[in-house]
Amino acid sequence: MSLFSHSAYDEHELVHFVRDVDSGLRGIIAVHSSALGPGAGGCRMWNYASEDAALQDVLRLSRGMSYKNAMANLPLGGGKAVILGDARQDKSEALFEAFGRAVNGLAGQYVTAEDVGVCEADMQIVARHTRYVSGLPQNGDAAGGDPSPKTALGVFCGIQAAVSASLRRQDLDGLRVAVQGLGNVGRHLCALLHEAGARLWVADIDDEAVAQVCQRFDATPVAVDEILYQDVDVLAPCALGGVLHSDSIPRLQARIVAGAANNQLLRDADGQRLFERGILYAPDYVINAGGIISCSAEYIGGLSAAEVDARVADIGPRLAEIFQRSQREKHPPNEIADALARDKLGRSS
Repeated sequence: MSLFSHSAYDEHELVHFVRDVDSGLRGIIAVHSSALGPGAGGCRMWNYASEDAALQDVLRLSRGMSYKNAMANLPLGGGKAVILGDARQDKSEALFEAFGRAVNGLAGQYVTAEDVGVCEADMQIVARHTRYVSGLPQNGDAAGGDPSPKTALGVFCGIQAAVSASLRRQDLDGLRVAVQGLGNVGRHLCALLHEAGARLWVADIDDEAVAQVCQRFDATPVAVDEILYQDVDVLAPCALGGVLHSDSIPRLQARIVAGAANNQLLRDADGQRLFERGILYAPDYVINAGGIISCSAEYIGGLSAAEVDARVADIGPRLAEIFQRSQREKHPPNEIADALARDKLGRSS
């Protein structure tokens, strides 16, 4: 498992391998850039097929966090952590206590929060051993807490911007949306879309989650391996990344791809494939920044929950500018966003 020659390595500043035999913890913490502040990003727990798959994920995710935080104008760098294991059966207090000690040992170079497979309760255990943590339960009007609703809100605002740019519509009533993944973010997004009058097609590996969303929001269930290819206006990937590639893109029927998943493009060149097909792609780290905006407000302080919502709503206009520049310069939105982010990080090359 080579690091410096790894295809996903992008001059990362820190890659820290974590092992605690007593708790069974095996993890990796990566900081891509601290140019704008400490590396911040959630902790993901996943049953990776291999250690190399975990390394690739944490390298790509931490780079994405650098871009995300830069584009959201946050005083934070990009970091991420992954824990190797099945979140349904391998979690324990001892494991997350060990992870908290590992985070604390980096002395603020990395600030953690919840991500796929990790929840508020897990972060509360982590917080016993470090102050470099966000996404904790809050009281009253304080900013922060579970970032999922804010991520969903940002994606909703981004869908509005994409619909305006691509379909020349100012409302979502009757809009056909396929949502892949019904975890915390996907469920909240379905609620917002349903309230706005959108029609939903949904899929998830959890049959119970599908049944609940279909009952609550009058959604149509779709097989997991078919959700990407529905005849809809918007495809919203809200599960894991890498779903947009040379095999899947030719089969897409949606006019817009706008969802919460990180690293939706398997390769950067897949953004060009979407562009050539006339499919408007909302760069994932721009549209899904609502959660880190919330976590940043919680960690740094100084903002109310209402002020956080206002900053999350800015995701819409930010995407509109990227879409306009994409059309003007004849380059895919992901390339426009990447160039802007790297410029902010001082990595223009």
